[in-house]
Amino acid sequence: MNTSGNKDLLHGVTLEMILTRLVERYGWPEMSRRIRINCFAKDPSIKSSLTFLRRTPWAREKVEGLYRWTFRASQGHDVHRGPRGDV
Repeated sequence: MNTSGNKDLLHGVTLEMILTRLVERYGWPEMSRRIRINCFAKDPSIKSSLTFLRRTPWAREKVEGLYRWTFRASQGHDVHRGPRGDV
């Protein structure tokens, strides 16, 4: 069975883990800019965002997509740095 592809990146990762890593990487202001949903812009918190994302499939898909895009190259270099080592 071939397990390569985008699904591997999310395998075993909870929505809370995804959101926490993205917030650590980008911060709430950048999250709000990248994914335009109010729970990232107005008084953001992990708890309120999780509640919204669990009830709103289209928003969850956007967050999961950003996670895949952000951490897709983690095999080749530090996920918090660019390919040249810059932050």
